[in-house]
Amino acid sequence: MELSNHTKNILGLQLPTDPRWVDLAGISLEAILTDHAYCEQKAATTCISLIQRYPDKEMLVRELSPLVTEEWGHFRLVLNELEKRKLKLGKQRKDEYVNQLIAFQHKDGSPEDRFLDKMLTMALIEARSCERFKRLSEGLNDEYLRNFYRRFMESEAGHYTLFIELAETYVDKERVRKRWAEWLEFEATVMDSSEVRGDRIH
Repeated sequence: MELSNHTKNILGLQLPTDPRWVDLAGISLEAILTDHAYCEQKAATTCISLIQRYPDKEMLVRELSPLVTEEWGHFRLVLNELEKRKLKLGKQRKDEYVNQLIAFQHKDGSPEDRFLDKMLTMALIEARSCERFKRLSEGLNDEYLRNFYRRFMESEAGHYTLFIELAETYVDKERVRKRWAEWLEFEATVMDSSEVRGDRIH
């Protein structure tokens, strides 16, 4: 899967990652791999929570069940990479990026509003992760890690589209598109105001 350099056209993201991020990540491998491991762990547990919250949505349960296994497998892959390099899994850090996205969710709207925002939050996290993995697959000096992250990039691209499709399955498509545009605009402001740090994926 070849992703265009025009990130906005592929994933909808309004603001590309600052090029300095890859250089910083390359000199903070233990930290970036630790954060990546926890991102995969949180993705798996979030999918479990969504299944528990929406057992009546059959397509969601069917599609997210294998995703739990896949994300946990990714967690194990990153753990193996840490061990292979004799690096340690550090402590989980507060994810300011994700916390800001959660704060943007409709909390007092209808159940449909809340469901839609949960799906779009996940889609956005997966899209940004895909874009970040693309940067790592192109910019790291370590050839093995470039290939390592290319595989993750390809996987995350599929996850991003899945959450959009789930939203459109249960919510009017025009409404999904309108809210998605609001999410993309908000995410760009988050990225623009965030410090460039090489010790975390987001």
